[in-house]
Order: sequence, then C-alpha cells, then structure tokens
Amino acid sequence: MKKDTKAIMKFGKGIVLVVLLALTSCASMGGDKKTGCKDSPTPSNEWTQEFGIEKRSFATSGENKYFVLKPGFQAVIEGDGEKVAITVLDQTEKIGGTETRVVEEREEKNGRLVEVSRNFFAIDKVTGDVFYFGEDVDIYKDGKIAGHSGAWRAGEKNFKAGIMIPGNLSIGLKYYQEIAPGEAMDRAEIVSVSETLKTPAGTFTNCLKTEETSGLNPSDKGCKTYAPGIGLIQDEDLLLTKYGFIEK
Repeated sequence: MKKDTKAIMKFGKGIVLVVLLALTSCASMGGDKKTGCKDSPTPSNEWTQEFGIEKRSFATSGENKYFVLKPGFQAVIEGDGEKVAITVLDQTEKIGGTETRVVEEREEKNGRLVEVSRNFFAIDKVTGDVFYFGEDVDIYKDGKIAGHSGAWRAGEKNFKAGIMIPGNLSIGLKYYQEIAPGEAMDRAEIVSVSETLKTPAGTFTNCLKTEETSGLNPSDKGCKTYAPGIGLIQDEDLLLTKYGFIEK
C-alpha cells in the first residue's frame, strides 16, 4: 500500500498500548504540503506490533467506521497527474493460514500504468480491526512489469500481519501496519478523529487523520485522511474524486 503521539489504553482485544506524549492534531487543509500535517509531533519508539492474531476471529467481508471491505466497493483518489483506483475484489486468498479479501490498487501517472498491487485484508468479527496480511506488487515501466518492490506476505520468513485501521480509535494510538523486516515496516499514528476535508467528491466531516512513517526509514512521513463509511479520501496531494459500489 502507499505510504503513506499518551495514557494507557486498550488496543483491539486484550492488547494494551502505552502512550507517553500528548498530541496535537493535523490541520485538515494546511500545514506541510509534503505530509499534509501541521506541527506534527516527533514520533517516539512505542509502536504496537503484537496483536494476538491467534486469538482472532476473522471474516473476509465487513467494515468498520473507516474501512469498507465489501466486494465491489471502489474509491479513486487523484492529483497532479496521478490516479489511484482502490477496488475491493470478489476474490479471496489464504495468507499465512488466514483467508483474506483481495483489494486491488491500480496507480497511473499521466495516464500510464505504473503499479498494480493486490493487497490482502481480513476483519476481526468482534473488534472490527482491519488486518493487513501483505501484498503482491507489479511495478510497470513502458507497459511491462519491471519489478515487484515492496511485496510481502504474512507467514513467510518472519513476516506478520499488522493493523490497517483499528475498530476502536484513540488519539495517540500507534501501530504497525506492515511487519515485514527488511521489506516493509509501515506504521501509523492516530492524530485526529474530527477532521473536515473538502475533496472533489464532496466535503467530509468526523474524519480520521493518521501520520504514517516507516520503520525502515523513520524520516519518511506522510498523512492520510479517512472518511466515515468510505475509507481513504486523502493521501498527501491525492484527493477523493469518486467512490461507491461498481457494477460487475
């Protein structure tokens, strides 16, 4: 997926996250142009990466407030010649012993296909936590597949599933989305659950704002915004242009 601070609080089911610093929120339409955040805090090293996967009960279809995992749902974000179409496919795949739903991302730049990824998700039926089990990646150059950078699957090597969007949200919650040492270690911190953001597809309120960094390169920062009932509506300079269920 694209890349994209504390009292004691519960994370998911039976997981406790210790958060040590107070936070300031991202401004929805201002701040650093590169990251979309304003006065974002410097992250500490307290990131949750143990989620009790073996005790979870997963489904391949469902949704929480900020993530729709239902076949046929699509969201398109665009900006500055770049377009990303995110589509929940009517396909499942077993990853590390868990049946997951396939979500495809197709990225174009100036009308040319540059990347297609098949991302593997499952949702906890009790907590609503959406888990990310990996992705297959095809990188394109001049219309041909030129590499597979960023691909990983939970269950291979020492790779493990991370959480993409928690079912229960708290300001300052910090968690790994990808746990694939040496390949992909994206992580997110919840900085606001009350954002308002205007996009070409409409103006959305009570949005979730996250700051994302990489465990492989902590200086690499970016912000994303998620709208209730839709999911991702902003990824740095890319904004939502359309969304909904598409015809088969």
